[in-house]
Amino acid sequence: MKSIEGNFENPDVNELLKNHFIELRSVSPEGSAHVLDIDGLKDRSIKFWSLWDNNQLIGCGALKFLGENHGEFKSIRVADKFRKSGIGEKIIEHLIEEARKLEITKLSIETGAGNFFLPARNLFSKFGFKKCQPFAHYKEDPNSCYYSLEL
Repeated sequence: MKSIEGNFENPDVNELLKNHFIELRSVSPEGSAHVLDIDGLKDRSIKFWSLWDNNQLIGCGALKFLGENHGEFKSIRVADKFRKSGIGEKIIEHLIEEARKLEITKLSIETGAGNFFLPARNLFSKFGFKKCQPFAHYKEDPNSCYYSLEL
Protein backbone atom coordinates (compact mmCIF):
# COMPACT_ATOMS: atom_id res chain seq x y z
CA MET A 1 0.00 0.00 0.00
CA LYS A 2 1.32 3.43 -0.86
CA SER A 3 0.00 6.83 0.17
CA ILE A 4 0.05 10.08 -1.74
CA GLU A 5 -0.41 13.39 0.03
CA GLY A 6 -2.83 15.82 -1.61
CA ASN A 7 -3.65 14.42 -5.05
CA PHE A 8 -7.10 16.04 -5.21
CA GLU A 9 -6.85 16.45 -8.97
CA ASN A 10 -6.66 12.70 -9.55
CA PRO A 11 -10.05 11.75 -11.07
CA ASP A 12 -10.38 8.65 -8.85
CA VAL A 13 -9.66 10.65 -5.69
CA ASN A 14 -12.00 13.39 -6.83
CA GLU A 15 -14.83 10.90 -7.47
CA LEU A 16 -14.28 9.11 -4.13
CA LEU A 17 -14.46 12.40 -2.22
CA LYS A 18 -17.55 13.60 -4.11
CA ASN A 19 -19.33 10.32 -3.36
CA HIS A 20 -18.25 10.55 0.29
CA PHE A 21 -19.65 14.07 0.58
CA ILE A 22 -22.95 13.20 -1.13
CA GLU A 23 -23.50 10.02 0.88
CA LEU A 24 -22.72 11.55 4.28
CA ARG A 25 -24.91 14.56 3.57
CA SER A 26 -27.76 12.19 2.62
CA VAL A 27 -27.60 10.22 5.90
CA SER A 28 -26.99 13.14 8.27
CA PRO A 29 -29.77 15.40 9.56
CA GLU A 30 -29.66 19.06 8.57
CA GLY A 31 -27.13 20.89 10.75
CA SER A 32 -25.45 17.65 11.88
CA ALA A 33 -23.32 16.91 8.81
CA HIS A 34 -19.67 17.83 9.35
CA VAL A 35 -18.21 16.28 6.20
CA LEU A 36 -15.79 18.51 4.30
CA ASP A 37 -15.96 19.02 0.57
CA ILE A 38 -12.77 19.04 -1.52
CA ASP A 39 -12.20 22.77 -1.03
CA GLY A 40 -12.58 22.27 2.73
CA LEU A 41 -9.96 19.51 2.66
CA LYS A 42 -7.51 21.86 0.94
CA ASP A 43 -7.38 24.06 4.06
CA ARG A 44 -3.81 24.62 5.29
CA SER A 45 -4.69 23.07 8.67
CA ILE A 46 -5.38 19.70 6.98
CA LYS A 47 -3.16 16.99 5.55
CA PHE A 48 -4.92 14.58 3.19
CA TRP A 49 -3.73 11.23 1.85
CA SER A 50 -5.08 8.89 -0.80
CA LEU A 51 -4.13 5.24 -0.34
CA TRP A 52 -3.36 2.92 -3.23
CA ASP A 53 -2.83 -0.77 -3.89
CA ASN A 54 -0.85 -0.89 -7.12
CA ASN A 55 -2.82 1.56 -9.28
CA GLN A 56 -6.16 1.11 -7.54
CA LEU A 57 -7.45 3.72 -5.12
CA ILE A 58 -8.47 1.86 -1.96
CA GLY A 59 -9.36 4.80 0.26
CA CYS A 60 -8.42 8.10 1.80
CA GLY A 61 -8.18 9.98 5.05
CA ALA A 62 -7.18 13.33 6.46
CA LEU A 63 -5.74 14.81 9.60
CA LYS A 64 -6.78 18.27 10.75
CA PHE A 65 -4.57 20.16 13.20
CA LEU A 66 -6.75 21.50 16.03
CA GLY A 67 -4.02 22.87 18.23
CA GLU A 68 -0.58 22.01 19.45
CA ASN A 69 -0.33 18.19 19.53
CA HIS A 70 -4.08 17.68 18.91
CA GLY A 71 -5.43 16.38 15.62
CA GLU A 72 -8.79 15.31 14.22
CA PHE A 73 -9.46 12.58 11.69
CA LYS A 74 -11.50 13.77 8.70
CA SER A 75 -12.83 12.22 5.50
CA ILE A 76 -11.95 8.61 6.17
CA ARG A 77 -13.37 6.66 3.26
CA VAL A 78 -12.89 3.18 1.83
CA ALA A 79 -13.50 2.82 -1.91
CA ASP A 80 -16.73 0.85 -2.44
CA LYS A 81 -14.92 -2.02 -4.15
CA PHE A 82 -12.80 -2.57 -1.00
CA ARG A 83 -15.42 -2.23 1.74
CA LYS A 84 -15.52 -4.99 4.35
CA SER A 85 -11.98 -6.10 3.49
CA GLY A 86 -9.99 -4.52 6.34
CA ILE A 87 -9.01 -1.40 4.40
CA GLY A 88 -10.63 0.85 7.02
CA GLU A 89 -8.15 -0.50 9.55
CA LYS A 90 -5.26 0.18 7.19
CA ILE A 91 -6.42 3.79 6.74
CA ILE A 92 -6.66 4.31 10.52
CA GLU A 93 -3.21 2.73 11.01
CA HIS A 94 -1.77 5.03 8.34
CA LEU A 95 -3.33 8.13 9.90
CA ILE A 96 -2.10 7.20 13.39
CA GLU A 97 1.41 6.65 11.99
CA GLU A 98 1.33 10.05 10.27
CA ALA A 99 0.00 11.70 13.45
CA ARG A 100 2.91 10.27 15.43
CA LYS A 101 5.39 11.59 12.83
CA LEU A 102 3.79 15.02 13.27
CA GLU A 103 4.13 14.76 17.06
CA ILE A 104 0.39 14.69 17.63
CA THR A 105 -0.34 13.17 21.03
CA LYS A 106 -4.14 13.32 21.00
CA LEU A 107 -6.47 12.33 18.17
CA SER A 108 -10.18 13.12 18.08
CA ILE A 109 -13.01 12.28 15.74
CA GLU A 110 -16.66 13.16 15.25
CA THR A 111 -18.93 10.65 13.59
CA GLY A 112 -22.65 10.09 13.27
CA ALA A 113 -24.83 8.47 15.94
CA GLY A 114 -27.15 6.66 13.50
CA ASN A 115 -27.02 3.03 12.37
CA PHE A 116 -25.25 4.00 9.14
CA PHE A 117 -22.22 5.04 11.20
CA LEU A 118 -22.09 1.94 13.42
CA PRO A 119 -19.21 0.32 11.44
CA ALA A 120 -17.18 3.53 11.85
CA ARG A 121 -17.88 3.71 15.59
CA ASN A 122 -16.89 0.04 15.98
CA LEU A 123 -13.68 0.63 14.03
CA PHE A 124 -12.66 3.58 16.22
CA SER A 125 -13.43 1.59 19.38
CA LYS A 126 -11.27 -1.26 18.08
CA PHE A 127 -8.33 1.16 17.94
CA GLY A 128 -8.89 2.31 21.51
CA PHE A 129 -10.77 5.54 20.87
CA LYS A 130 -12.96 6.43 23.87
CA LYS A 131 -16.13 8.50 23.93
CA CYS A 132 -15.45 12.11 24.88
CA GLN A 133 -17.13 15.48 25.05
CA PRO A 134 -17.44 17.64 21.93
CA PHE A 135 -14.09 19.21 21.01
CA ALA A 136 -12.93 22.14 18.90
CA HIS A 137 -15.97 23.82 17.29
CA TYR A 138 -18.39 20.92 17.90
CA LYS A 139 -21.41 21.21 20.21
CA GLU A 140 -23.57 18.61 21.94
CA ASP A 141 -25.68 16.98 19.23
CA PRO A 142 -27.78 13.81 19.56
CA ASN A 143 -26.79 12.97 15.96
CA SER A 144 -23.04 13.01 16.67
CA CYS A 145 -20.62 10.87 18.65
CA TYR A 146 -17.22 12.17 19.75
CA TYR A 147 -14.13 10.06 20.41
CA SER A 148 -10.52 10.65 21.35
CA LEU A 149 -7.33 8.64 21.66
CA GLU A 150 -4.16 9.53 23.54
CA LEU A 151 -1.08 8.46 21.57
